[in-house]
Amino acid sequence: MSLIDSPVQAVLWDMDGTLVDTEPSWIAAEYRLVESFGGSWNDEHAHALVGNPLMVSAEYLREHGGVPLPAAEIVDRLLAEVIAEVRQSTDWRPGIRRLLAETAAAGLPSAMVTMSYRNLASAVADQLPAGTFRTMVTGDEVRNGKPDPEAYLAAADRLGLDPARCLAIEDSPSGIASAVAAGCLVVAVPNQVPIAESTDYSIVTDLSALSLAELFSVAEASAPAGNGGGVPPLAGHSC
Repeated sequence: MSLIDSPVQAVLWDMDGTLVDTEPSWIAAEYRLVESFGGSWNDEHAHALVGNPLMVSAEYLREHGGVPLPAAEIVDRLLAEVIAEVRQSTDWRPGIRRLLAETAAAGLPSAMVTMSYRNLASAVADQLPAGTFRTMVTGDEVRNGKPDPEAYLAAADRLGLDPARCLAIEDSPSGIASAVAAGCLVVAVPNQVPIAESTDYSIVTDLSALSLAELFSVAEASAPAGNGGGVPPLAGHSC
């Protein structure tokens, strides 16, 4: 399938674990924070937080890590550490920068949809060509974080598009659930946590092996009826 034949009109990108491999930074910051208060942490706890709204993760750290701080202060401490690491060195996920460039070259808008806050999202976006993202929806700008569909619905609305015309790229179960509930086409790219097989989305292990047109074909191959599958392309679609 060529881009001109695809019904996809925008790509909505999760950030942590999808665009950039920040999950190890988050996990390391969690360990340091918990241990600084004499608590214990493990990878099972850390993986339970992947893709969650930051305030939800903070409450989890209070309950399971014994961190006696207000949730907002926990978020601020974790964010400060991760932002500092991102500014020092950004570990882009395989194929991401090429696919972002292909999306722009095809005349299609990209949006970032992340549960991280605007300050971290901007630190990542600032390392890409200006205008890479038409809009960004961040965790501090929504009332209901992933897995609620609000963030993906907001991104599609800002782009003036039906969510069914948007392809969401995600790495976490909560993010995938959010995008599916919003009605997007979804491709899951597992990173820190495993992703169960489902007919609601496609799974690929390595984006570096796919062109943008191939990625669109993968997404549409498993599109639920009425959600992208069989949707005719719009006249004048950019290629």
